[in-house]
Amino acid sequence: MAVQWMIRGTEFANCNCNYGCPCQFGSPTTHGNCEGVISGHIEEGNFGDLRLDGLAFAMLFWWPGEIAAGDGRLQFVIDESASDEQRDGLGQILRGENTAPGATHFFVYNSMASEVLDTVYAPSDLEIDIEARTARLSVAGVVESTGSPIINPHSGEPSRSRINPMTVGIVSLRAGTSIGFVAVVGGRLGNPRDHPAAPRHAVPEPAWRLFGIGGYIASDANP
Repeated sequence: MAVQWMIRGTEFANCNCNYGCPCQFGSPTTHGNCEGVISGHIEEGNFGDLRLDGLAFAMLFWWPGEIAAGDGRLQFVIDESASDEQRDGLGQILRGENTAPGATHFFVYNSMASEVLDTVYAPSDLEIDIEARTARLSVAGVVESTGSPIINPHSGEPSRSRINPMTVGIVSLRAGTSIGFVAVVGGRLGNPRDHPAAPRHAVPEPAWRLFGIGGYIASDANP
């Protein structure tokens, strides 16, 4: 029998597409492939009777083309403060398990990946200010990412844009778009043939457009 779960909190995500992320509107990726990182802080959550409050997580992802074409590679980061039971429960959520098919992006990403690398358990420093449109993610030896407001090229002032709530799956309560930069330390999550000497985690170091800083709620979506 599937375990019922729910997580609610704040989210910070970077991808290599233009502002807003075209896939949110059913459009192809900006550069023909998808790579990025999603991170979140769980303010309130449970996996069955197990509490997940206060935990941080991140998901690093890479696809050689469109996500729908598959053949992606994923890796998860869970805050090392999590107990063994919390690591198992949150790990199942991130892997899209105990979830109605297609109900969350966790399920979709995992179903479109051909390889999931070993989960990293490490101290996670995640700061998110939704109103200021700023965020910072730091996982030592794995990923460093920052987000700041988009600057209007005409006025020089911060520009405030927002994606309204979605109706299914993981629901973004407030998603403000900003510009982000990510430097993932220690290797590449992409095709290992391109970087044969790189450790089997992490992604390249481009300046990425930020998909969003916002609040979210996700659940198993089972009846």
